[in-house]
Amino acid sequence: MFSRVLVANRGEVAVRVIRALHELRIEAVAVYSTADAGALHTRLADRAVCIGPPPAVESYLNMPSIVAAAETTGCEAVHPGWGFLAENPAFVRACDDNDLVFVGPSADVMARMGDKVHAKEELAAAGIPLVPGAETASVAEARAAATDAGYPVLLKARAGGGGKGMRLVDVPEELEDAYARASAEALAAFGDGRLYLEKAIAPARHIEVQVLCDADGGVLTLGERECSIQRRHQKLIEESPSTALDESTRRAMEEAVARACVRIGYVNAGTFEFLLDAEGAFYFIELNTRLQVEHPVSELVTGVDVVRAQLGIASGSPLAVTGRATRRGHAIEVRINAEDPSRGFAPAPGVVERFRAPLGPGVRVDTHVEDGSVIPPYYDSLVAKVIVWDEIRPAAIERCRRALEELELRGIPTTREAALEIVTGDVFRSGRYSTSFLEETPLVAVGTG
Repeated sequence: MFSRVLVANRGEVAVRVIRALHELRIEAVAVYSTADAGALHTRLADRAVCIGPPPAVESYLNMPSIVAAAETTGCEAVHPGWGFLAENPAFVRACDDNDLVFVGPSADVMARMGDKVHAKEELAAAGIPLVPGAETASVAEARAAATDAGYPVLLKARAGGGGKGMRLVDVPEELEDAYARASAEALAAFGDGRLYLEKAIAPARHIEVQVLCDADGGVLTLGERECSIQRRHQKLIEESPSTALDESTRRAMEEAVARACVRIGYVNAGTFEFLLDAEGAFYFIELNTRLQVEHPVSELVTGVDVVRAQLGIASGSPLAVTGRATRRGHAIEVRINAEDPSRGFAPAPGVVERFRAPLGPGVRVDTHVEDGSVIPPYYDSLVAKVIVWDEIRPAAIERCRRALEELELRGIPTTREAALEIVTGDVFRSGRYSTSFLEETPLVAVGTG
């Protein structure tokens, strides 16, 4: 195992990784921008190195500064967390070139899976079903592909994810404008304006499978996460297991994922994302080659610490168990963002005047905030995740309700009230919801009731 690891991130994920390192008695080195000089992750780490001013491009996306910080502090490895450089093959290569172990898959696998069109081609060869669609280099090609697939269709960035460079097109008349906007957004976000088009499946459930793979070809699947409650393709609430899957579909999905991992030579943690249609058929959409924000859901139902497993795999250790992880109970995660629902979920940076986390059996809170924490305007708006576990789903929902009611977070607008309204509503309780939940369910907390 490593003796010192640099955490190339900030906020909640940096805190999460630092805590895992300390449990393994590994020294943690944090990096920070000047906007984060007093942040919790810098104080929890054994050492902290300033890597630049607040703009991410000058700090958390500054590869030379991060590599230099790792080298000057004597680190053996780098954990990227999520976001920023976590899925950047050039960063993986920079780590390799400087004898730093990157805690994640290889640059080659990351590049192949980061190209959504190439990833689909490879995984189709592994027998994973795909959403009908095609790569498009022009509006004319997109129009032809949309005609073949049938409207509505989705335009998606070939080189990225997270909802950026994505547009839903319901009718042919909307295609040209949507294509131009999606391409421009993809170019700005990922430096690559290429798009691909796929059939929009509606109604659909968004289901993902967490996987861990070691260098010996061992694969452990940790079951599925239900991620259908989203706003503009950004997940808000996740749970496991999904109420939409029967056991045969669940097993088929995990077996397909395991085959794909072996075929592409995947190593470390990853997440396969699928759409599930109304008839129960599943279709691959992308592979996230990193730790996911919602990984605690899988941890609570399996008892597997995904971050510690990542570190063990990166250090060369084989998985202790392979196949399908044993699961127990039901877990729900709610993301609390510094956003103002009354203003269309606009970012709401500011100072957290008071923060009190809910406690009690089966409640976990992952956060980087405390009384007096500054939420800067430069980065992601996630401030906390409330994750609960109980033996059965109805009990988990009640525990989630209680935890959200107990959560105290004053000084900035947040999504707490909207989340509380969702988890206590009849649609969520029924388990019969889709990715269009927020469009179809009026919420008093966001002024649509």
